[in-house]
Amino acid sequence: MNGRLRFGFVGLHRSASFVRAVASHPNAKADAFCDIVLKRAQEAATGHDAKAFDDFEQMLDEAKPDAVVVATPMQFHAAQAVAALERGVAVLSEVPAAVSIDECRRIVAAAEASKAVYMMAENYCYMRANVLVGEMVKAGVFGDVYFAEGEYIHELKELNEITIWRRKWQTGINGCTYGTHSLGPILQWLGTQRVTGVSCVGSGHHYRDPRGNEYELEDTVVMLCRLSRGGLVKVRLDMLSDRPHAMTNYALQGTDGAYESARAPGEPNRVWIKGTSEKKDAWDRLENYEEKFLPDFWKHPPQEAVKAGHGGGDYFEIVDFIRAVRGEAPCPIDVHRAMDMTLPGLVSQQSIRQNGAWLDVPNSREWQ
Repeated sequence: MNGRLRFGFVGLHRSASFVRAVASHPNAKADAFCDIVLKRAQEAATGHDAKAFDDFEQMLDEAKPDAVVVATPMQFHAAQAVAALERGVAVLSEVPAAVSIDECRRIVAAAEASKAVYMMAENYCYMRANVLVGEMVKAGVFGDVYFAEGEYIHELKELNEITIWRRKWQTGINGCTYGTHSLGPILQWLGTQRVTGVSCVGSGHHYRDPRGNEYELEDTVVMLCRLSRGGLVKVRLDMLSDRPHAMTNYALQGTDGAYESARAPGEPNRVWIKGTSEKKDAWDRLENYEEKFLPDFWKHPPQEAVKAGHGGGDYFEIVDFIRAVRGEAPCPIDVHRAMDMTLPGLVSQQSIRQNGAWLDVPNSREWQ
């Protein structure tokens, strides 16, 4: 695709970081803004010579953008992605891709019938430490990786009351309702592997909302994931427990080494590598491996990336999305990889209702 890509944005409370990334890119421009609050869209359009809408499909039909960033609450992602794909408009969708398996099927069908690119915006895959660990895995530093874990611990009881949709879709359903920030980077580390089965259990209920109602989501849920080439992944989701946030906890174990992310402010990310680390019972700092393994785009990031949200992820995923839409590189989190990151959490909601039963996770590549 030649020329500057004209971007539309929907859901402007979350879109600000994406807008800045697009505005700083030489091959893109912010062309249309949509929000349920029209005044918010009009204010965002000011300074971009852009159009403002309060209806998404009207934006698609009248502004005719080349690409859209879907940054609305999670229950709208699927329908808006499908509407854009059906019009040949490329989609960068916030996470998760959908809130039901049927919605996932509709996204896949629309993406396969469309010439437009679909990408899921899992920004945690682009965080500096996660990128570095991924490159080390790719280089074989950890040997045969057979276990990984991720934790998203984000107490948001007050935020539930401000962003009401969270009370229904994140803490109003039991299971791993918001697991892609944990699972996404791990699946990127593991290449083409996918989750084939999950078991999900919870810790029980100890909190009530301001109306005195018990949260449907148990305080901590743990989703165990079997991988397609063997191995195990553990994902912990906790959005209710009273404690400091810890939204980027990860660990990895291979035959030749291990990785553990920092768990508190001031701690280093740490690795132990067989034959390289000086002592068998002492960690090295992960940053010691940056010179050899960190990609150039993270060694010398532009100021736009440094200022971007989610550890630079919001900037770098826009860059990758634009490259994919322009046909300059494959899409790194395409529709099937998006399903690999989304479907395990949806199946976990069935598993926890069945007392942790192991259930198969569908492979979207096999859907007709």
